[in-house]
Amino acid sequence: MPLTTRAPMPELGQATVPLSCFIRSAHRHYFSGRAERPGYRMRHYEFAGTPAVMPLVRAFLDTCAADQSSDYRYLFTLLGSELATNALRHSLSGRPGGSYVLKVERNREGLRLTCRDLGGLCERDVHLAPSPDGLDLGAESGRGLALVDALASEWGDNGNAQYRSVWFYLAYDLAGSSWNTLTTS
Repeated sequence: MPLTTRAPMPELGQATVPLSCFIRSAHRHYFSGRAERPGYRMRHYEFAGTPAVMPLVRAFLDTCAADQSSDYRYLFTLLGSELATNALRHSLSGRPGGSYVLKVERNREGLRLTCRDLGGLCERDVHLAPSPDGLDLGAESGRGLALVDALASEWGDNGNAQYRSVWFYLAYDLAGSSWNTLTTS
């Protein structure tokens, strides 16, 4: 019986699609970076549980704060990105088929962002606490909640191991945030 050789398997390339494919047409204005509808009271959006959509997360957050100062927009986007990253890393939201929801509520004094993930990686209900070494530049991990704790006006979570909700509130005048002391030093 003659020995046959197989042709080498071709390398599989990456399938890429434009990020705009992840945006529902009725919500395109959520990602424009402009204050097209500054009087909104609430916006929420469900994001696929993959790091590939983080540019959309940042565009959503930046647009929600578009009518504020550049410092406020930067800080709101930074803190919101931390919550989204934590949902991907520390919950079932980051597993195949996972997702998480970001909800922004506006009032006269500031914005409140809530990130609701699929939880499931912890077995018992417990409230989150920032790492005591989280703001240490040499820390390997634990910076996310430490940043939120230091830079948000207020923050908290529902303590639920399943379907965790983590929120922060950022006052327009940045009251309660260490941001003003960090940028003026």
